[in-house]
Amino acid sequence: MPRPTRTPSGSRGAAGTRKSGGLGRFPTAEELDKAVADRPVWLERVDGHAAWANSKAIQLAKVTAKTKDPKGGEIIRKEDGSPAGVFVDGAQDLVAKHVPEPTEAEQAAALEAALKIMASVGLTGVHDAGIDAKTWTLYRRFGEEGRLTTRIYAMIGGTGKDFDILSKEGPQTGLYDGRLSLRSVKLYSDGALGSRGAALLEPYSDAPDSKGLPFHSDAAVANMISKAIAKGYQVNVHAIGDAANRQILNAFEMILRHTGQGLRHRIEHAQVLSPEDIKRLAQLGLIASMQPTHATSDWQMAEKRLGHDRLEGAYAWRTVLNTGAKLAFGSDFPVESPNPFYGLHAAVTRQTREGEPPGGWRPEEKLSLVEAFHAFTLGAAYAGHQESQVGSLTAGKWADFILVDKDIFKSPPSELWQTKVLETWVAGKRVYCAEGRCSAETASNAVTR
Repeated sequence: MPRPTRTPSGSRGAAGTRKSGGLGRFPTAEELDKAVADRPVWLERVDGHAAWANSKAIQLAKVTAKTKDPKGGEIIRKEDGSPAGVFVDGAQDLVAKHVPEPTEAEQAAALEAALKIMASVGLTGVHDAGIDAKTWTLYRRFGEEGRLTTRIYAMIGGTGKDFDILSKEGPQTGLYDGRLSLRSVKLYSDGALGSRGAALLEPYSDAPDSKGLPFHSDAAVANMISKAIAKGYQVNVHAIGDAANRQILNAFEMILRHTGQGLRHRIEHAQVLSPEDIKRLAQLGLIASMQPTHATSDWQMAEKRLGHDRLEGAYAWRTVLNTGAKLAFGSDFPVESPNPFYGLHAAVTRQTREGEPPGGWRPEEKLSLVEAFHAFTLGAAYAGHQESQVGSLTAGKWADFILVDKDIFKSPPSELWQTKVLETWVAGKRVYCAEGRCSAETASNAVTR
């Protein structure tokens, strides 16, 4: 297939409704054809759980009405059964496998740009949730060249071929003065709520014939977790819906009776849980790795998907924290903005940056600024086995810190998201300086190993 433009499309909200002109449905290939018809186009939804193809791409991928939905995926179809243009979760690979991989130069340029963006919003460390062997090679190259301006805690994507390659040397930690580690694995149990791929215990309120798309059987999930643990890796599992979260909790409960304790396993997102399951996070010693801006992006869509009566265990940071579970916050970019101050604002106010809804969405789940700040700093460091090296300004830790334009603990909560980063420092080296603040000479302070 000729190289198309691979572009994130849409938002975390209801697919095809929030930022697609109010269609109230998924878009079609024919609508994309009106923009580009003479070459294949493949647009990925920003959360990675659905994608949109034009007719040329569908034809080249040879997807027809006879093509069956793969496990954990769905082809959105026309009335005659032919593909309409949108592919959800596991169905994406039917087209995506034909898209040429980016070149090494393109990957390096993308990483260079990403590092600059991360430094500009004050991120001194990130967790990359699912890499392959090629990406690890790229990270190692940047480390060797002294170009890693943000610490990367990488997770191997799945327990397949790339895991077999990357796990040969066992977990790797603290490379390049602690800038690069590979000691965890990222698994997926279901899709996203917006694209109705999240696996639910009961049908979607706005799609009564669907409970979402569980990716794997209980046995398959347990086997993948066990395989990773056997090699000494922390296991971090994406789970959005209450059925998916229960499946993962059940798997860990069974496995941790025998092995894997102390590895600080995580549920990524833990977005919608049955209230009776929330306490199990603490009981099993699992970390709830959650993203506050999801609630403020999703609140209207979540009410449509679940209905008001099923929101009790949704985006429930306060409830999770009150059970004694460990809480780690992040942003889940590029699904959301990488700016951590957006997340702090969302955690404290439960409101969008425009102040909606008044008083906050389900305000009983708000956190204090101190609690939210801890989850973004020491909580995240603990989730990466790094709390003795980073996460606070403490003697003996790496000098990773930022300078901002205001005291966030004295500013009104509604203004938290407006905080500007003036400088970012990693291991005592400045890696970012806001425009106009530093001279050209001092701003070019290089990172050294």
